[in-house]
Amino acid sequence: MTMVDALGRMGEIQSRLVQLNDLVSGGTGLATTSTASSTAASAVSATSFADAFAAATGTAATGAATGAATATGAAGSGATGAGVVAAAEKYLGVPYVFGGEDSSGMDCSGLVQRVYADLGIEVPRLVSGQMTIGTEVASLAEAKPGDLIVTGGGDHILIYAGNNQVIHAPYEGRTVCKVDAYMDDSEITTIRRVIPDQAATAGQASNSTDMLTAAFASMFNGTSKSGLSS
Repeated sequence: MTMVDALGRMGEIQSRLVQLNDLVSGGTGLATTSTASSTAASAVSATSFADAFAAATGTAATGAATGAATATGAAGSGATGAGVVAAAEKYLGVPYVFGGEDSSGMDCSGLVQRVYADLGIEVPRLVSGQMTIGTEVASLAEAKPGDLIVTGGGDHILIYAGNNQVIHAPYEGRTVCKVDAYMDDSEITTIRRVIPDQAATAGQASNSTDMLTAAFASMFNGTSKSGLSS
């Protein structure tokens, strides 16, 4: 459900509360000028809630995507960096095939797409798309298992396996292999972390919960002041 849909739904609920409150008070259940004003005030509270929700989740109230591209399903997949490495290791020995993306043959970006797909995470097919997903990692020293390393301005992509090793599909005549990281930071175009840090995710969830609690409190306090409470 988008933010717009959520706001619409809250508006319907608030309108219904107005009607019910009027009926309890002996009225007809039809909105009058005064109750319309109450509904408008509630709408302001809903907008405040939307702003708080957006601040808590880092999303725009309209639901529009901002910033770098995302990997669909990454946040809630339950996947880990170690899981990415284990999934990649299943393809060791698969021959390099330009444009390939399965166990019969694959290229560098085909390997990345297949590995993440095995974990229920949808990523772009080409390096040009894969090098924009997730979040930036500052250096090879800070890379964690499962991170994607892009070299040559987007010519090649590898999966960091930890312990200064990488898994990749090198080029024609070679197979998917696990080797020592042969590049340094000066040769790396970008390092992308597709799977969020668990600690960071937990912290964001906690902060979001606090913000949403405050948002709901603000909304319902506004409703109460508008005369909808008993």
